[in-house]
Amino acid sequence: MSEIKSDVAIAQAHTLEPIVDIARRAGVADDALVPYGSYMAKVDITRVPEREPGKLVLVTGVSPTPAGEGKSTVLIGLTDALTRLGHNAMVALREPSLGPVMGIKGGAAGGGYSQVVPMENINLHFTGDFHAITSANNTLAALIDNHIHQGNELGIDPRRVTWQRCLDVNDRSLRNVVTGLGGPTSGVPAETGFTITAASEIMAILGLATDLEDLKRRLGNITVGFTYGGEPVTARQLQAEGAMAALLKDAVNPNLVQTLGGTPAFIHGGPFANIAHGCNTLIATRTALRYADIVLTEAGFGSDLGAEKFFDIKARYGDLDVAGAVVVVTVRSIKHNAGVAKDQLQEGNADAVREGIVNLARHVENVRKFGVTPVVALNRFATDTEEELAAVRQWAADNGVAMAEADVWARGGEGAEGLARVLLENLTEGASKPLYDPAEGIEASIATIAREVYRAADVQYSPAALKDLEMLQRNGYDTLPVCVSKTQYSFSDDPSLLGAPQGHTLHVRNLLPRTGAGFVVALTGDVMTMPGLPKVPAAAKIDVDADGKISGLF
Repeated sequence: MSEIKSDVAIAQAHTLEPIVDIARRAGVADDALVPYGSYMAKVDITRVPEREPGKLVLVTGVSPTPAGEGKSTVLIGLTDALTRLGHNAMVALREPSLGPVMGIKGGAAGGGYSQVVPMENINLHFTGDFHAITSANNTLAALIDNHIHQGNELGIDPRRVTWQRCLDVNDRSLRNVVTGLGGPTSGVPAETGFTITAASEIMAILGLATDLEDLKRRLGNITVGFTYGGEPVTARQLQAEGAMAALLKDAVNPNLVQTLGGTPAFIHGGPFANIAHGCNTLIATRTALRYADIVLTEAGFGSDLGAEKFFDIKARYGDLDVAGAVVVVTVRSIKHNAGVAKDQLQEGNADAVREGIVNLARHVENVRKFGVTPVVALNRFATDTEEELAAVRQWAADNGVAMAEADVWARGGEGAEGLARVLLENLTEGASKPLYDPAEGIEASIATIAREVYRAADVQYSPAALKDLEMLQRNGYDTLPVCVSKTQYSFSDDPSLLGAPQGHTLHVRNLLPRTGAGFVVALTGDVMTMPGLPKVPAAAKIDVDADGKISGLF
């Protein structure tokens, strides 16, 4: 039996093409390319040519197991398969956050022979976008505190400052902190906390901006807190948007890399889907559509999180139309949603597959509600039994669902050629649509999502959320789209309710205006904006030798 290589070993054994060659193949002009070494570059969005955009394919998934189901891996392999079949295809993915990289789930560069490379750079510092976002975020926090310390001309109530600092590491100790201790020269003491960078509003703004000018406008629109009289205070009133935009002037340009199959890939932006909107940047998606005939992009986790936010937030703001969709599923995720214990997911259990497949059915139904008929991609694992696979095939045949298996981890693009052909057969000219009209108000928007996507019977607002609702309505924020922060493991806000629950209650504990990003965050259940590390974090296995070669990175 041949030795199973790690993802990083496979990536390091691959001979990368110079990024200038990848760029020329994609049609990127030399004067639009800003190289970051030999194998990574940014593309100057002011030099992207105008042309009829290609077709956009959204890749989403089922409710996952804690380890993830290989959605990015399937997307990358599928795009390589389209390239192998002679199509001008391109990848548009998010950048990995150090939270999952150092935590438990892993990075966002794919896996096996279906990766974007150089994976070590992509999963770690990459081109510095996350650092720029963190710096811009914390510059604003410093300017707020300094304004209060220097006389507080705007009358900001220190108790009602809503802007938090951020850091791109899972650090539960920073969820609640006190700043300004040390006496009068150290500022005004205040209770605050940290958000992980991937869930910060600056990340969301980068994700939804159309260019640098729009980015600067959105930065100025950020609500940082409220005055003693209850009036909102914006970053523009603090004259902060210029400095933040200056810190982000390079980060606004999308990053170009390559897949192991040599397909051009844009990797840009990295908001989480359970506590943010979960899509790569609108800029990267639009740029890819100007260069490629088919662009595959991802929305994080399942249809109830990333895909819903893609259609209702990103596609709405970006005027994007979706020509096709893929729902990624694994046998182990189906068994997980039947209640099979984590340590038993690799054991054959066709009965559990037949029971848990209701979760896949629900996700397929959800995608259809946005006007798109999805293809199901069954991501193969070595532990899948023939009886289990046959049960999934039978479900698809019985329900008229187009499905194909993919073996991309072991075979790369070659392992997704069948899936690529099925996808091509199901592409349309695009007729996707959002689910709700924000003009009807936040309550109506949340009720629609809860009923149509989560199959909840009721929405319950905490006393704090009802106060937030009144504030939103008073300030005219209640007609913004809503970004629901919810567990990824269930259609409900209770991670233990697996499968396809219905008739439950969605519990909204807070409503937070993100006026720069242009949406309202609805916090539900016990989802945290600053995650914590597991007992044995992935960081404990990562190392680097004297020659700078990284190991243990998946």
